[in-house]
Amino acid sequence: MSRDSIVPLPLRHIPWRLLSLVVAVGGIGLVVLYSAAGGSMSPWALSQGIRFAMFIGLAIAISWAGEQRLKAAALPTYVVIVVMLLLVELFGFVGGGSRRWLDLGFIRLQPSELMKPVIVLAVARFYDMLPAGEIRRFSAIWPPALLIGIPALLVLVQPDLGTATMICAGGITVAFLAGLPLRLFVGAGLVLAAAFPIAFSLMHGYQRDRIEIFLNPESDPLGTGYHIIQSKIAIGSGGIFGKGFLAGTQSHLDYLPERHTDFVFATMAEEWGLVGGLTVILLYMLIIRWGMGVAARAKGRFARLTAAGLSTTIFFYMAINLAMVMGMAPVVGIPLPLVSFGGSAMMTVLICLGMLMAIDRTARRP
Repeated sequence: MSRDSIVPLPLRHIPWRLLSLVVAVGGIGLVVLYSAAGGSMSPWALSQGIRFAMFIGLAIAISWAGEQRLKAAALPTYVVIVVMLLLVELFGFVGGGSRRWLDLGFIRLQPSELMKPVIVLAVARFYDMLPAGEIRRFSAIWPPALLIGIPALLVLVQPDLGTATMICAGGITVAFLAGLPLRLFVGAGLVLAAAFPIAFSLMHGYQRDRIEIFLNPESDPLGTGYHIIQSKIAIGSGGIFGKGFLAGTQSHLDYLPERHTDFVFATMAEEWGLVGGLTVILLYMLIIRWGMGVAARAKGRFARLTAAGLSTTIFFYMAINLAMVMGMAPVVGIPLPLVSFGGSAMMTVLICLGMLMAIDRTARRP
């Protein structure tokens, strides 16, 4: 009796290798949060595990949507999220000095997180509709620039520089992969570099502090530079194999701020060392490699651009967070998805993976 005759059809089309990688990363996150709480499931690990199970189910449900439904929903969903961002400006919940959430009573929704995968869909849909002969004309530039710029500006005024950067990165990546001339991106980079002094002067004070501290964290070791310095101490003190489970000192003695959210990688690296850190990075890279494989197998332009854009969105999450905690980038509040405590980044990444599974399901269909 063949395996296909035993395994039910709905289960047969689920990419179990991908889900095993995702569960491995999420499981590591739960262990790290358990340790960060001093060997307790509360207040972080238990609620994180419940959210993880819910969003895994959401990703599997999205995988059944199919490529055509994603294509049809791309632009309408974009409009809905932009309207939600406008509502945030008018009626949004304020927390930590930022207005980023819509309080729906039973949940506080952060629309800017939903825009990260949706901007990929919208820009990919635009280039899917654009005739191939117009890719080097001005008509191929200004519509996606508006698609990217409107939500990025709405998020920037919340203020949330990290999320605005992620939205721009996802949309620009799709535009680059669609075939826009390289000189446009080089020219835009030079313009941004020239305009940086003006942009720097217009930033909020805490944003300027983050950039200045990134360049010289030792200038204020007990103030704005404290996070980066303690993070590098925690990572470095882990050595090759780490101090051991539940044996981290920087995190357990409260030297490391945000040890369960933005700087969770430093918490893990202190206890698991270089080996543990490289293991987590390898798992992420295998997930991203799977996503780029979906892009390579996709049959249509929309599917290829969407799969590649969603995969790079996951990569940006990982790369920016790791660069941040290692002192190689300014602190911009990007969590490590599936590991850091919190549901927003986890939801975004699992939505991305759900859409990737939907595209992969369509590509494998005879």
